[in-house]
Amino acid sequence: VVLLAATLLYSVTALADHQPNILLLVAEDLSPRVGAYGDRVAHTPNIDALARSSIQYTQAFTTAGVCAPSRAALMMGLHQISFGAQHMRTSTSPLGTYLAKPPAHLKAFPEVLRENGYYTYTDTKLDYQFSGIRAGSGPISMWDADGASDTGWRKAAPGQPFFGMINFMETHESGVMRAQGKAHSPGHAQTQAFRQAAGLVAPQITNPAHMLLPPYYPDLPAVRADLARHYDNIAAMDQRVGRILTALIKDGLYDNTIVIWTSDHGDGLPRAKRELFDSGIHVPLLVSLPQTLRDPWLPTPRQDDRLVSFVDLGPTILQLAGTATSTQRHGRSIFDEPRQYIYASRDRIDEVIDRQRAIRTHQYKYIRSWYPHVPGGHTLNYRDNLDMVRAMRDAYQAGTLNAAAARWFEPAGDEQLYDLQVDPHELNNLADDPEFAQIKQTLDDALDRFLDRVGDTAETPEEQMRTALLNDGEIPITPRPTFHMDDQLLSIVPPAGASGVYRSQGEHHWQLYVQPIAVGPGQSIEAQAVRYGWKASPIATFPTP
Repeated sequence: VVLLAATLLYSVTALADHQPNILLLVAEDLSPRVGAYGDRVAHTPNIDALARSSIQYTQAFTTAGVCAPSRAALMMGLHQISFGAQHMRTSTSPLGTYLAKPPAHLKAFPEVLRENGYYTYTDTKLDYQFSGIRAGSGPISMWDADGASDTGWRKAAPGQPFFGMINFMETHESGVMRAQGKAHSPGHAQTQAFRQAAGLVAPQITNPAHMLLPPYYPDLPAVRADLARHYDNIAAMDQRVGRILTALIKDGLYDNTIVIWTSDHGDGLPRAKRELFDSGIHVPLLVSLPQTLRDPWLPTPRQDDRLVSFVDLGPTILQLAGTATSTQRHGRSIFDEPRQYIYASRDRIDEVIDRQRAIRTHQYKYIRSWYPHVPGGHTLNYRDNLDMVRAMRDAYQAGTLNAAAARWFEPAGDEQLYDLQVDPHELNNLADDPEFAQIKQTLDDALDRFLDRVGDTAETPEEQMRTALLNDGEIPITPRPTFHMDDQLLSIVPPAGASGVYRSQGEHHWQLYVQPIAVGPGQSIEAQAVRYGWKASPIATFPTP
Protein backbone atom coordinates (compact mmCIF):
# COMPACT_ATOMS: atom_id res chain seq x y z
CA VAL A 1 0.00 0.00 0.00
CA VAL A 2 2.82 2.41 0.83
CA LEU A 3 4.56 1.65 -2.48
CA LEU A 4 1.33 2.16 -4.42
CA ALA A 5 0.62 5.47 -2.67
CA ALA A 6 4.17 6.69 -3.33
CA THR A 7 3.92 5.61 -6.96
CA LEU A 8 0.66 7.47 -7.47
CA LEU A 9 1.94 10.58 -5.71
CA TYR A 10 5.09 10.60 -7.86
CA SER A 11 3.05 10.15 -11.03
CA VAL A 12 0.62 12.91 -10.12
CA THR A 13 3.46 15.26 -9.23
CA ALA A 14 5.00 14.63 -12.64
CA LEU A 15 1.68 15.42 -14.31
CA ALA A 16 1.60 18.84 -12.66
CA ASP A 17 4.57 19.89 -14.82
CA HIS A 18 2.20 20.30 -17.76
CA GLN A 19 -1.53 20.22 -18.39
CA PRO A 20 -2.74 16.91 -19.78
CA ASN A 21 -6.04 16.60 -21.56
CA ILE A 22 -8.73 15.01 -19.40
CA LEU A 23 -11.81 13.18 -20.62
CA LEU A 24 -14.51 12.19 -18.12
CA LEU A 25 -16.90 9.57 -19.50
CA VAL A 26 -20.02 9.10 -17.37
CA ALA A 27 -22.43 6.27 -18.05
CA GLU A 28 -25.91 6.83 -16.71
CA ASP A 29 -27.60 4.46 -14.28
CA LEU A 30 -25.00 1.70 -14.25
CA SER A 31 -23.51 -0.50 -11.54
CA PRO A 32 -20.21 -2.32 -12.23
CA ARG A 33 -21.88 -4.53 -14.89
CA VAL A 34 -18.91 -4.73 -17.23
CA GLY A 35 -16.55 -7.54 -18.07
CA ALA A 36 -13.60 -5.87 -16.35
CA TYR A 37 -15.48 -6.12 -13.06
CA GLY A 38 -16.20 -9.81 -13.55
CA ASP A 39 -19.62 -9.65 -15.18
CA ARG A 40 -19.86 -12.59 -17.59
CA VAL A 41 -23.03 -11.42 -19.35
CA ALA A 42 -21.89 -7.89 -20.27
CA HIS A 43 -20.48 -7.34 -23.75
CA THR A 44 -18.01 -4.52 -23.09
CA PRO A 45 -14.81 -5.09 -25.10
CA ASN A 46 -13.88 -1.40 -25.31
CA ILE A 47 -14.28 -0.68 -21.61
CA ASP A 48 -12.50 -3.92 -20.78
CA ALA A 49 -9.58 -2.81 -22.96
CA LEU A 50 -9.54 0.58 -21.25
CA ALA A 51 -9.48 -1.18 -17.88
CA ARG A 52 -6.30 -3.02 -18.82
CA SER A 53 -4.46 0.32 -18.98
CA SER A 54 -6.26 1.85 -15.99
CA ILE A 55 -6.27 1.97 -12.26
CA GLN A 56 -9.44 0.03 -11.54
CA TYR A 57 -11.21 1.19 -8.39
CA THR A 58 -13.40 -1.51 -6.91
CA GLN A 59 -14.98 0.47 -4.07
CA ALA A 60 -16.23 3.73 -5.64
CA PHE A 61 -19.56 5.14 -4.49
CA THR A 62 -21.82 8.00 -5.46
CA THR A 63 -23.38 10.26 -2.84
CA ALA A 64 -26.94 9.45 -3.96
CA GLY A 65 -28.69 6.70 -5.86
CA VAL A 66 -30.21 9.15 -8.31
CA CYS A 67 -28.73 11.48 -10.89
CA ALA A 68 -29.29 15.17 -10.07
CA PRO A 69 -28.12 15.07 -6.42
CA SER A 70 -25.19 12.87 -7.41
CA ARG A 71 -24.16 15.23 -10.22
CA ALA A 72 -24.40 18.22 -7.89
CA ALA A 73 -21.92 16.53 -5.54
CA LEU A 74 -19.65 15.62 -8.45
CA MET A 75 -19.50 19.17 -9.81
CA MET A 76 -18.87 20.88 -6.49
CA GLY A 77 -16.90 18.28 -4.51
CA LEU A 78 -19.50 18.85 -1.79
CA HIS A 79 -22.18 16.59 -0.38
CA GLN A 80 -25.46 17.72 -1.88
CA ILE A 81 -27.17 17.89 1.50
CA SER A 82 -24.89 20.80 2.45
CA PHE A 83 -26.29 23.28 -0.10
CA GLY A 84 -29.92 22.37 -0.81
CA ALA A 85 -29.25 19.98 -3.70
CA GLN A 86 -30.51 16.76 -2.12
CA HIS A 87 -34.03 16.44 -3.54
CA MET A 88 -34.78 14.86 -6.93
CA ARG A 89 -34.79 17.42 -8.57
CA THR A 90 -34.84 21.21 -8.05
CA SER A 91 -35.77 22.29 -11.57
CA THR A 92 -38.83 19.98 -11.67
CA SER A 93 -39.82 20.05 -8.01
CA PRO A 94 -43.53 19.40 -7.35
CA LEU A 95 -43.42 22.62 -5.31
CA GLY A 96 -42.19 24.60 -8.31
CA THR A 97 -38.77 25.26 -9.78
CA TYR A 98 -35.89 26.48 -7.64
CA LEU A 99 -32.11 26.16 -7.77
CA ALA A 100 -29.67 25.03 -5.11
CA LYS A 101 -27.02 27.52 -4.01
CA PRO A 102 -23.49 26.22 -3.48
CA PRO A 103 -21.19 28.39 -1.35
CA ALA A 104 -20.48 31.56 -3.32
CA HIS A 105 -16.70 31.26 -2.86
CA LEU A 106 -16.50 27.79 -4.46
CA LYS A 107 -16.73 27.09 -8.18
CA ALA A 108 -17.48 23.83 -9.92
CA PHE A 109 -14.30 22.05 -10.92
CA PRO A 110 -14.80 22.54 -14.71
CA GLU A 111 -14.87 26.30 -14.15
CA VAL A 112 -11.66 26.09 -12.11
CA LEU A 113 -10.06 24.21 -15.01
CA ARG A 114 -11.31 26.90 -17.38
CA GLU A 115 -9.78 29.58 -15.16
CA ASN A 116 -6.49 27.76 -15.55
CA GLY A 117 -6.45 27.66 -19.32
CA TYR A 118 -8.45 24.55 -20.15
CA TYR A 119 -11.01 24.39 -22.93
CA THR A 120 -14.04 22.83 -21.23
CA TYR A 121 -16.96 21.19 -22.96
CA THR A 122 -19.85 18.85 -22.25
CA ASP A 123 -22.80 17.41 -24.14
CA THR A 124 -26.52 18.00 -23.72
CA LYS A 125 -26.85 16.66 -20.14
CA LEU A 126 -26.24 19.04 -17.22
CA ASP A 127 -28.59 18.40 -14.26
CA TYR A 128 -26.49 19.91 -11.47
CA GLN A 129 -29.37 21.20 -9.27
CA PHE A 130 -28.04 24.74 -9.83
CA SER A 131 -28.85 24.26 -13.52
CA GLY A 132 -31.66 22.73 -15.48
CA ILE A 133 -31.41 19.29 -17.01
CA ARG A 134 -30.22 20.23 -20.49
CA ALA A 135 -27.49 22.27 -22.13
CA GLY A 136 -28.10 26.00 -22.10
CA SER A 137 -29.62 25.96 -18.61
CA GLY A 138 -26.47 25.92 -16.51
CA PRO A 139 -23.95 28.53 -15.40
CA ILE A 140 -22.35 29.78 -18.63
CA SER A 141 -19.11 30.30 -16.74
CA MET A 142 -18.50 26.53 -16.42
CA TRP A 143 -18.18 25.50 -20.04
CA ASP A 144 -16.68 26.90 -23.20
CA ALA A 145 -19.29 24.76 -24.94
CA ASP A 146 -22.26 22.77 -23.72
CA GLY A 147 -24.37 20.78 -26.10
CA ALA A 148 -21.09 19.75 -27.76
CA SER A 149 -20.40 16.56 -29.67
CA ASP A 150 -18.38 13.65 -28.32
CA THR A 151 -15.31 15.08 -30.07
CA GLY A 152 -15.79 18.57 -28.70
CA TRP A 153 -12.04 18.76 -28.08
CA ARG A 154 -11.69 19.67 -31.75
CA LYS A 155 -13.04 23.17 -30.95
CA ALA A 156 -10.15 23.95 -28.58
CA ALA A 157 -7.45 26.36 -29.71
CA PRO A 158 -4.28 24.73 -31.09
CA GLY A 159 -2.21 23.43 -28.19
CA GLN A 160 -4.86 24.27 -25.59
CA PRO A 161 -5.51 21.48 -23.07
CA PHE A 162 -9.11 20.32 -22.85
CA PHE A 163 -11.47 18.86 -20.30
CA GLY A 164 -14.48 17.09 -21.72
CA MET A 165 -17.39 15.44 -19.89
CA ILE A 166 -19.51 13.05 -21.94
CA ASN A 167 -22.67 11.39 -20.62
CA PHE A 168 -24.10 8.15 -21.97
CA MET A 169 -27.89 8.14 -22.24
CA GLU A 170 -27.69 4.62 -23.68
CA THR A 171 -27.75 3.05 -20.21
CA HIS A 172 -30.32 5.39 -18.64
CA GLU A 173 -33.34 3.87 -16.88
CA SER A 174 -35.53 5.08 -19.73
CA GLY A 175 -33.75 2.57 -21.97
CA VAL A 176 -34.97 -0.30 -19.79
CA MET A 177 -38.53 0.81 -20.41
CA ARG A 178 -39.98 -1.14 -23.31
CA ALA A 179 -39.45 0.90 -26.49
CA GLN A 180 -42.28 -0.72 -28.45
CA GLY A 181 -45.77 -1.91 -27.68
CA LYS A 182 -48.53 -0.51 -25.52
CA ALA A 183 -47.31 2.24 -23.19
CA HIS A 184 -48.14 2.21 -19.49
CA SER A 185 -48.65 5.98 -19.35
CA PRO A 186 -48.33 9.15 -21.44
CA GLY A 187 -44.84 9.54 -19.99
CA HIS A 188 -43.93 6.06 -21.16
CA ALA A 189 -45.23 6.90 -24.64
CA GLN A 190 -43.02 10.01 -24.69
CA THR A 191 -40.02 7.94 -23.61
CA GLN A 192 -40.71 5.42 -26.37
CA ALA A 193 -40.89 8.17 -28.99
CA PHE A 194 -37.72 9.87 -27.70
CA ARG A 195 -35.60 6.72 -27.59
CA GLN A 196 -36.72 5.71 -31.08
CA ALA A 197 -36.14 9.18 -32.58
CA ALA A 198 -32.72 9.47 -30.93
CA GLY A 199 -31.59 6.07 -32.16
CA LEU A 200 -31.27 4.80 -28.60
CA VAL A 201 -33.04 1.47 -29.04
CA ALA A 202 -30.21 -1.06 -28.79
CA PRO A 203 -30.12 -4.29 -30.81
CA GLN A 204 -31.25 -7.36 -28.87
CA ILE A 205 -28.11 -9.40 -28.22
CA THR A 206 -28.61 -10.64 -24.65
CA ASN A 207 -30.39 -13.92 -23.98
CA PRO A 208 -32.70 -13.43 -20.96
CA ALA A 209 -32.22 -17.08 -20.01
CA HIS A 210 -28.47 -16.68 -19.53
CA MET A 211 -28.56 -14.27 -16.60
CA LEU A 212 -28.04 -15.00 -12.93
CA LEU A 213 -30.55 -12.92 -10.98
CA PRO A 214 -29.67 -11.40 -7.60
CA PRO A 215 -31.87 -12.80 -4.81
CA TYR A 216 -33.95 -9.62 -4.54
CA TYR A 217 -35.30 -10.14 -8.08
CA PRO A 218 -37.97 -12.80 -8.61
CA ASP A 219 -37.52 -15.08 -11.60
CA LEU A 220 -40.29 -13.61 -13.74
CA PRO A 221 -40.32 -13.15 -17.54
CA ALA A 222 -40.65 -9.34 -17.21
CA VAL A 223 -37.65 -9.20 -14.86
CA ARG A 224 -35.46 -11.18 -17.23
CA ALA A 225 -36.62 -9.20 -20.26
CA ASP A 226 -35.88 -5.83 -18.64
CA LEU A 227 -32.50 -6.93 -17.32
CA ALA A 228 -31.57 -8.29 -20.76
CA ARG A 229 -32.55 -4.93 -22.26
CA HIS A 230 -30.27 -3.23 -19.73
CA TYR A 231 -27.37 -5.40 -20.90
CA ASP A 232 -28.17 -4.58 -24.53
CA ASN A 233 -27.93 -0.89 -23.64
CA ILE A 234 -24.62 -1.46 -21.87
CA ALA A 235 -23.25 -3.00 -25.06
CA ALA A 236 -24.42 0.03 -27.07
CA MET A 237 -22.76 2.37 -24.57
CA ASP A 238 -19.53 0.39 -24.83
CA GLN A 239 -19.52 0.78 -28.62
CA ARG A 240 -19.82 4.56 -28.25
CA VAL A 241 -16.95 4.59 -25.76
CA GLY A 242 -14.92 2.74 -28.37
CA ARG A 243 -15.72 5.32 -31.04
CA ILE A 244 -14.64 8.16 -28.74
CA LEU A 245 -11.34 6.49 -27.87
CA THR A 246 -10.71 5.70 -31.53
CA ALA A 247 -11.26 9.39 -32.38
CA LEU A 248 -8.76 10.38 -29.69
CA ILE A 249 -6.19 8.04 -31.21
CA LYS A 250 -6.92 9.25 -34.73
CA ASP A 251 -6.43 12.86 -33.61
CA GLY A 252 -3.09 11.98 -32.00
CA LEU A 253 -4.32 12.90 -28.52
CA TYR A 254 -4.68 9.59 -26.74
CA ASP A 255 -1.14 9.52 -25.37
CA ASN A 256 -1.63 12.91 -23.70
CA THR A 257 -5.17 12.35 -22.43
CA ILE A 258 -6.24 11.03 -19.05
CA VAL A 259 -9.47 9.07 -19.50
CA ILE A 260 -11.79 8.51 -16.55
CA TRP A 261 -14.83 6.26 -16.98
CA THR A 262 -17.53 5.89 -14.34
CA SER A 263 -21.30 6.10 -13.80
CA ASP A 264 -23.52 8.68 -12.10
CA HIS A 265 -25.05 6.04 -9.76
CA GLY A 266 -26.13 2.39 -9.75
CA ASP A 267 -28.32 0.46 -12.15
CA GLY A 268 -31.46 2.04 -13.58
CA LEU A 269 -33.43 -0.87 -12.18
CA PRO A 270 -35.81 -1.31 -9.22
CA ARG A 271 -34.14 -1.83 -5.86
CA ALA A 272 -31.07 -0.12 -7.32
CA LYS A 273 -31.62 3.38 -8.66
CA ARG A 274 -32.75 5.78 -5.92
CA GLU A 275 -31.61 3.43 -3.14
CA LEU A 276 -28.72 3.59 -0.67
CA PHE A 277 -27.98 -0.09 -1.09
CA ASP A 278 -24.78 -0.80 -2.98
CA SER A 279 -26.94 -1.62 -6.00
CA GLY A 280 -27.83 2.09 -6.03
CA ILE A 281 -24.54 3.79 -5.16
CA HIS A 282 -21.68 1.40 -6.05
CA VAL A 283 -20.22 2.38 -9.41
CA PRO A 284 -17.30 1.38 -11.63
CA LEU A 285 -14.36 3.76 -11.82
CA LEU A 286 -11.44 3.48 -14.25
CA VAL A 287 -8.63 6.05 -14.35
CA SER A 288 -6.34 5.64 -17.34
CA LEU A 289 -3.02 7.49 -17.00
CA PRO A 290 -1.25 7.03 -20.34
CA GLN A 291 2.28 5.66 -20.22
CA THR A 292 3.66 8.87 -21.72
CA LEU A 293 2.43 10.72 -18.63
CA ARG A 294 4.38 8.43 -16.30
CA ASP A 295 8.06 7.79 -15.68
CA PRO A 296 8.68 4.46 -17.45
CA TRP A 297 10.19 2.75 -14.40
CA LEU A 298 7.05 3.29 -12.32
CA PRO A 299 4.79 0.23 -12.01
CA THR A 300 1.26 0.57 -13.34
CA PRO A 301 -1.27 -0.28 -10.63
CA ARG A 302 -4.13 -2.43 -11.83
CA GLN A 303 -6.60 -2.51 -8.95
CA ASP A 304 -7.24 -0.30 -5.95
CA ASP A 305 -9.69 -1.32 -3.23
CA ARG A 306 -9.75 1.95 -1.30
CA LEU A 307 -13.09 3.64 -0.57
CA VAL A 308 -13.76 6.45 -3.07
CA SER A 309 -16.60 8.96 -2.88
CA PHE A 310 -18.02 10.91 -5.82
CA VAL A 311 -17.07 14.13 -4.03
CA ASP A 312 -13.45 13.06 -4.60
CA LEU A 313 -13.54 13.10 -8.41
CA GLY A 314 -13.41 16.89 -8.85
CA PRO A 315 -10.44 17.38 -6.49
CA THR A 316 -8.69 14.44 -8.17
CA ILE A 317 -9.16 15.94 -11.64
CA LEU A 318 -7.89 19.31 -10.43
CA GLN A 319 -4.80 17.62 -9.01
CA LEU A 320 -4.20 15.75 -12.26
CA ALA A 321 -4.38 19.10 -14.05
CA GLY A 322 -1.80 20.58 -11.70
CA THR A 323 -4.40 22.92 -10.21
CA ALA A 324 -4.98 23.52 -6.52
CA THR A 325 -8.35 22.67 -4.99
CA SER A 326 -10.01 24.34 -2.04
CA THR A 327 -9.67 22.63 1.31
CA GLN A 328 -13.27 23.68 1.94
CA ARG A 329 -14.54 21.01 -0.42
CA HIS A 330 -15.64 17.79 1.22
CA GLY A 331 -13.81 15.72 -1.37
CA ARG A 332 -10.11 15.04 -1.64
CA SER A 333 -7.89 13.45 -4.22
CA ILE A 334 -8.18 9.70 -4.52
CA PHE A 335 -4.37 9.65 -4.49
CA ASP A 336 -4.36 10.92 -0.89
CA GLU A 337 -4.73 8.77 2.21
CA PRO A 338 -7.56 6.23 1.93
CA ARG A 339 -10.94 7.00 3.46
CA GLN A 340 -12.38 5.22 6.47
CA TYR A 341 -15.99 6.03 5.53
CA ILE A 342 -18.11 7.06 2.59
CA TYR A 343 -21.53 8.69 2.96
CA ALA A 344 -24.70 8.82 0.88
CA SER A 345 -28.13 10.42 1.12
CA ARG A 346 -31.65 9.85 -0.15
CA ASP A 347 -34.31 12.57 -0.04
CA ARG A 348 -37.47 13.39 -1.97
CA ILE A 349 -37.70 11.00 -4.91
CA ASP A 350 -39.81 12.77 -7.55
CA GLU A 351 -43.25 13.00 -5.92
CA VAL A 352 -42.44 10.87 -2.83
CA ILE A 353 -41.01 12.42 0.35
CA ASP A 354 -38.21 10.53 2.05
CA ARG A 355 -35.00 11.11 3.97
CA GLN A 356 -32.26 8.56 4.62
CA ARG A 357 -28.58 8.89 5.44
CA ALA A 358 -25.97 6.15 5.03
CA ILE A 359 -22.42 5.55 6.19
CA ARG A 360 -20.28 2.72 4.83
CA THR A 361 -16.95 1.11 5.67
CA HIS A 362 -15.32 -1.72 3.77
CA GLN A 363 -17.35 -4.19 5.81
CA TYR A 364 -20.46 -2.50 7.19
CA LYS A 365 -23.20 -0.14 6.10
CA TYR A 366 -25.57 1.72 8.42
CA ILE A 367 -28.70 3.50 7.12
CA ARG A 368 -30.86 5.83 9.19
CA SER A 369 -34.36 6.75 8.05
CA TRP A 370 -36.51 9.73 9.03
CA TYR A 371 -39.55 8.21 7.24
CA PRO A 372 -39.39 4.59 8.40
CA HIS A 373 -42.83 3.77 7.00
CA VAL A 374 -41.75 4.48 3.40
CA PRO A 375 -40.77 1.34 1.46
CA GLY A 376 -38.28 1.43 -1.39
CA GLY A 377 -40.87 -0.16 -3.67
CA HIS A 378 -43.48 2.58 -3.27
CA THR A 379 -45.44 3.58 -6.34
CA LEU A 380 -43.59 6.17 -8.43
CA ASN A 381 -44.98 7.55 -11.66
CA TYR A 382 -41.78 7.38 -13.69
CA ARG A 383 -40.32 4.13 -12.36
CA ASP A 384 -43.64 2.34 -12.72
CA ASN A 385 -43.20 2.47 -16.50
CA LEU A 386 -40.80 -0.47 -16.08
CA ASP A 387 -42.47 -3.81 -16.82
CA MET A 388 -40.45 -5.52 -14.10
CA VAL A 389 -41.61 -3.09 -11.41
CA ARG A 390 -45.24 -3.80 -12.25
CA ALA A 391 -44.67 -7.54 -12.37
CA MET A 392 -42.85 -7.53 -9.04
CA ARG A 393 -45.56 -5.45 -7.37
CA ASP A 394 -48.29 -7.70 -8.72
CA ALA A 395 -46.46 -10.73 -7.35
CA TYR A 396 -45.99 -9.04 -3.97
CA GLN A 397 -49.66 -8.18 -3.73
CA ALA A 398 -50.50 -11.77 -4.67
CA GLY A 399 -48.19 -13.04 -1.91
CA THR A 400 -45.97 -15.01 -4.28
CA LEU A 401 -42.64 -13.21 -3.72
CA ASN A 402 -39.99 -14.80 -1.55
CA ALA A 403 -38.77 -12.91 1.51
CA ALA A 404 -35.70 -11.43 -0.22
CA ALA A 405 -37.74 -9.96 -3.06
CA ALA A 406 -40.65 -8.90 -0.85
CA ARG A 407 -38.42 -6.91 1.51
CA TRP A 408 -38.22 -4.00 -0.98
CA PHE A 409 -41.99 -3.48 -0.77
CA GLU A 410 -42.02 -3.29 3.02
CA PRO A 411 -41.30 -0.27 5.26
CA ALA A 412 -37.63 0.66 5.50
CA GLY A 413 -37.65 0.91 9.30
CA ASP A 414 -35.74 3.34 11.49
CA GLU A 415 -32.31 1.74 11.10
CA GLN A 416 -30.56 -0.77 8.89
CA LEU A 417 -27.17 -2.39 9.42
CA TYR A 418 -25.53 -4.82 7.03
CA ASP A 419 -22.37 -6.91 7.13
CA LEU A 420 -21.35 -6.53 3.50
CA GLN A 421 -18.74 -9.26 3.58
CA VAL A 422 -21.25 -11.99 4.40
CA ASP A 423 -24.34 -10.24 3.03
CA PRO A 424 -23.34 -8.31 -0.11
CA HIS A 425 -26.94 -7.97 -1.28
CA GLU A 426 -27.95 -6.28 2.01
CA LEU A 427 -30.81 -8.58 2.90
CA ASN A 428 -30.16 -9.37 6.58
CA ASN A 429 -30.74 -6.29 8.73
CA LEU A 430 -28.59 -6.53 11.87
CA ALA A 431 -29.71 -3.24 13.44
CA ASP A 432 -31.51 -5.00 16.32
CA ASP A 433 -28.95 -7.77 16.81
CA PRO A 434 -27.22 -7.30 20.22
CA GLU A 435 -24.05 -8.85 18.83
CA PHE A 436 -23.64 -5.86 16.50
CA ALA A 437 -24.74 -3.14 18.92
CA GLN A 438 -21.24 -1.66 19.30
CA ILE A 439 -20.66 -1.57 15.55
CA LYS A 440 -24.01 0.14 15.04
CA GLN A 441 -23.23 2.69 17.74
CA THR A 442 -19.83 3.46 16.23
CA LEU A 443 -21.35 4.06 12.80
CA ASP A 444 -24.27 6.01 14.25
CA ASP A 445 -21.86 8.34 16.08
CA ALA A 446 -19.68 8.75 12.97
CA LEU A 447 -22.74 9.61 10.89
CA ASP A 448 -23.75 12.26 13.43
CA ARG A 449 -20.27 13.80 13.27
CA PHE A 450 -20.45 13.85 9.48
CA LEU A 451 -23.85 15.56 9.45
CA ASP A 452 -22.65 18.12 11.99
CA ARG A 453 -19.52 18.78 9.93
CA VAL A 454 -21.09 19.24 6.49
CA GLY A 455 -24.55 20.44 7.57
CA ASP A 456 -27.82 18.97 6.38
CA THR A 457 -30.24 21.37 4.73
CA ALA A 458 -32.92 18.64 4.83
CA GLU A 459 -33.40 19.61 8.49
CA THR A 460 -35.59 22.30 6.92
CA PRO A 461 -38.67 21.11 4.99
CA GLU A 462 -38.19 21.53 1.26
CA GLU A 463 -40.98 24.09 0.95
CA GLN A 464 -39.30 26.38 3.50
CA MET A 465 -35.87 25.80 1.99
CA ARG A 466 -37.21 26.62 -1.46
CA THR A 467 -38.77 29.84 -0.21
CA ALA A 468 -35.45 30.87 1.36
CA LEU A 469 -33.57 30.17 -1.90
CA LEU A 470 -35.97 32.28 -3.96
CA ASN A 471 -36.55 36.02 -4.04
CA ASP A 472 -40.28 36.79 -3.75
CA GLY A 473 -41.01 33.42 -5.28
CA GLU A 474 -38.59 33.80 -8.21
CA ILE A 475 -35.05 32.64 -8.86
CA PRO A 476 -32.91 35.69 -8.00
CA ILE A 477 -31.04 37.56 -10.72
CA THR A 478 -27.33 38.27 -10.37
CA PRO A 479 -26.59 42.04 -10.45
CA ARG A 480 -24.72 43.37 -13.49
CA PRO A 481 -20.92 43.53 -13.41
CA THR A 482 -19.18 46.88 -13.49
CA PHE A 483 -16.17 48.01 -15.56
CA HIS A 484 -12.90 49.72 -14.76
CA MET A 485 -10.60 50.98 -17.52
CA ASP A 486 -6.92 51.57 -16.84
CA ASP A 487 -4.37 52.17 -19.61
CA GLN A 488 -6.45 50.39 -22.28
CA LEU A 489 -6.92 47.36 -20.03
CA LEU A 490 -10.51 46.67 -19.09
CA SER A 491 -11.33 45.07 -15.74
CA ILE A 492 -14.71 43.42 -15.34
CA VAL A 493 -15.90 43.46 -11.74
CA PRO A 494 -18.71 40.98 -10.96
CA PRO A 495 -20.55 41.24 -7.64
CA ALA A 496 -19.24 39.21 -4.71
CA GLY A 497 -19.57 35.46 -5.19
CA ALA A 498 -20.13 35.70 -8.94
CA SER A 499 -17.96 34.95 -11.97
CA GLY A 500 -17.63 37.21 -14.98
CA VAL A 501 -17.96 36.28 -18.64
CA TYR A 502 -17.43 38.53 -21.63
CA ARG A 503 -17.39 38.72 -25.42
CA SER A 504 -16.88 41.30 -28.11
CA GLN A 505 -20.19 42.65 -29.27
CA GLY A 506 -21.51 40.53 -32.11
CA GLU A 507 -19.72 37.36 -31.00
CA HIS A 508 -21.59 34.31 -29.72
CA HIS A 509 -19.02 32.63 -27.46
CA TRP A 510 -18.69 33.83 -23.86
CA GLN A 511 -15.16 33.80 -22.46
CA LEU A 512 -14.47 33.43 -18.77
CA TYR A 513 -13.04 36.61 -17.28
CA VAL A 514 -9.73 35.86 -15.57
CA GLN A 515 -7.64 39.02 -15.93
CA PRO A 516 -7.93 42.52 -17.46
CA ILE A 517 -8.37 42.46 -21.22
CA ALA A 518 -6.98 44.75 -23.88
CA VAL A 519 -9.67 46.78 -25.64
CA GLY A 520 -8.93 48.50 -28.90
CA PRO A 521 -10.40 51.79 -30.16
CA GLY A 522 -14.04 51.40 -31.08
CA GLN A 523 -14.25 47.89 -29.61
CA SER A 524 -17.39 47.13 -27.65
CA ILE A 525 -17.44 44.51 -24.88
CA GLU A 526 -20.47 42.73 -23.44
CA ALA A 527 -20.26 41.13 -19.99
CA GLN A 528 -22.44 39.18 -17.61
CA ALA A 529 -22.11 38.15 -14.00
CA VAL A 530 -22.86 34.52 -13.15
CA ARG A 531 -23.61 33.15 -9.71
CA TYR A 532 -24.62 29.55 -9.14
CA GLY A 533 -28.26 29.20 -8.10
CA TRP A 534 -29.08 32.61 -9.59
CA LYS A 535 -30.03 33.67 -13.08
CA ALA A 536 -27.21 35.31 -15.00
CA SER A 537 -27.20 39.09 -14.85
CA PRO A 538 -28.52 41.30 -17.63
CA ILE A 539 -25.81 42.07 -20.16
CA ALA A 540 -23.62 45.07 -19.37
CA THR A 541 -21.91 46.86 -22.26
CA PHE A 542 -18.64 48.79 -22.37
CA PRO A 543 -18.47 51.55 -23.33
CA THR A 544 -21.94 52.41 -22.11
CA PRO A 545 -24.19 53.11 -25.12
